[in-house]
Amino acid sequence: MGKTSKDKRDIYYRKAKEVGYRARSAFKLLQIDEEYGLLDGVSRVVDLCAAPGSWSQVLATKLLGQTEVDSNKKRIVAVDLQEMAPIDGVLSIVGDITAQSTSEQIIHYFQGDLADLVVCDGAPDVTGLHDIDEYMQAQLLLAALNITTNILKPGGNFVAKIFRGKDVSLLYSQLRCFFSEVTVSKPKSSRNSSIESFVVCRNYCPPADFQPDMKTFLLDHKYQYNHRGEASVELLGPMSVIVPFVACGDLNGYDADKSYPLDLEEDSAGTYVYRDPVQPPIRPNYYTYLQRSAASPI
Repeated sequence: MGKTSKDKRDIYYRKAKEVGYRARSAFKLLQIDEEYGLLDGVSRVVDLCAAPGSWSQVLATKLLGQTEVDSNKKRIVAVDLQEMAPIDGVLSIVGDITAQSTSEQIIHYFQGDLADLVVCDGAPDVTGLHDIDEYMQAQLLLAALNITTNILKPGGNFVAKIFRGKDVSLLYSQLRCFFSEVTVSKPKSSRNSSIESFVVCRNYCPPADFQPDMKTFLLDHKYQYNHRGEASVELLGPMSVIVPFVACGDLNGYDADKSYPLDLEEDSAGTYVYRDPVQPPIRPNYYTYLQRSAASPI
């Protein structure tokens, strides 16, 4: 299958393959870290919904690319339902982020300690119907938050993808119950046409009576009713929070929505040279079809 012109001209898509990242999303974490310094002084990190592993690559480069003495004290765990190709210095767990066993594996690998940082770039297969996509992403974020409350140390940080929509303030308020500072960040490498952003939650400080439990339903909200008896999702009182919005990354750099001219090599006769993905899927959804096609070609 050929690549579309949009793929060829997407500067971050091309740069990811040139640098060696498995996906263009690596630049999103790099730009978020550039803005907030989340990886400074961090020793234990968990990457949720990690496949294909571009964020884990960034974490390994930033944390383990230092002196050997420092590297021995630092641990990175990548969790995903899909199998992920190995990354040096990263423990890959094939597991469900809603399962108690997954959180226990992470803490065991950390030798009983808790994580300094939890990141999650996971997203559902989008349908194009924004209401459905926003709902599914919200549920995924809550699942990530739930396991985070079990594995993150007090004062730790949490970063996760979010789809901005009409009910997003409810999620902001939920996050503010557990973190003293919540900011919405839009990296420069994230297309302007995309509804995705990232919540950057700092200083984990759960309520005094909160007991982490993988079965906790975090979005327990009592709706207010209007005079017609209709439910209203408007949050009142201390739960009503306005979260700052920050566009991070070099604002004078590449525009993720713009098409750039291809940098053609002189010896390429003016044609674009396609580069294969750094790490193709190990077992894609279409794997069975490829096997059948190879066994009985048309």
